[in-house]
Amino acid sequence: MSTENPAVRSVERLLEVLDLDFTQARTTEDIFVGDSHPMPTGRIYGGQVLAQSLIAAERTLPEDRAVHSMHGYFLRPGDASQGITIAVDRIHDGRSFSTRRSQAYQNGVPIFSMIASFQDEGPGVEHAEPMPSDVPAPDTLLPDEERVNGLAGGARRMLSERAADIRHIEQPLYLPGDADRTPRQGVWMRLRSPLPDDPRLHRAALAYLSDMSIQESILRAHGLFWSFPGLKVASLDHAMWWHRAARVDEWLLYVQESPNARGGRGLATGRIYTQDGVLVASVAQEIMIRVPEGTE
Repeated sequence: MSTENPAVRSVERLLEVLDLDFTQARTTEDIFVGDSHPMPTGRIYGGQVLAQSLIAAERTLPEDRAVHSMHGYFLRPGDASQGITIAVDRIHDGRSFSTRRSQAYQNGVPIFSMIASFQDEGPGVEHAEPMPSDVPAPDTLLPDEERVNGLAGGARRMLSERAADIRHIEQPLYLPGDADRTPRQGVWMRLRSPLPDDPRLHRAALAYLSDMSIQESILRAHGLFWSFPGLKVASLDHAMWWHRAARVDEWLLYVQESPNARGGRGLATGRIYTQDGVLVASVAQEIMIRVPEGTE
């Protein structure tokens, strides 16, 4: 099912990237192989390898044992022109919980390493931080690609043709313009066309989206933006906790803030809500951030 609509085609391409092949090659691990999204920088988008590593791990488990947490490290830049091999180690299977380690490889060396925990659904105590009450609805905001006058044509096209519809509540950080140095922001996001109903696919796609924009609360704190001269940013690690089920083809609010930056590193945290206020997931990521001396 292909389409000429570039945005819808980008979602189809995302589904292809997440559709890993299981190989017969095996040591003590399960081996999967997958493709990569082409990227303008030539480097693999971190959310892609997060989602692929999760999909691979979940393929070794019963469908009703769902991921509840993952902790991963980005070890090397990935080459977006090459495929990825993912090895899954079945570390532990208990009565209610399972643990898996996924490592993504290119050219024989690991580029990403993740440990994830999975649990059967069960009863228990429950509470959740409420969604902020003063957030504009997504249909009152323009898509990012319509708010970036002055951005180069290729970059603007990349925004409009990506799989996700992203709508910043504050000014998007692709260009300078927001002088308010506040280390927090809110972003509405959803995939541009419907996904199949498979909950595992929606959990993996949520991991894919969780790496988009979370670094920006750190940039905002220092008046930085993505095209700032000499700025260098790289994700170091990523942690995520899935709390409740949600569809990624429906609007989700990503509330982000940065509690700390020091020593060339910045920490960002985020909470993801459905449009009706249900807390879906929590995220934390630390990045390397380098700014030329004397430019802040």
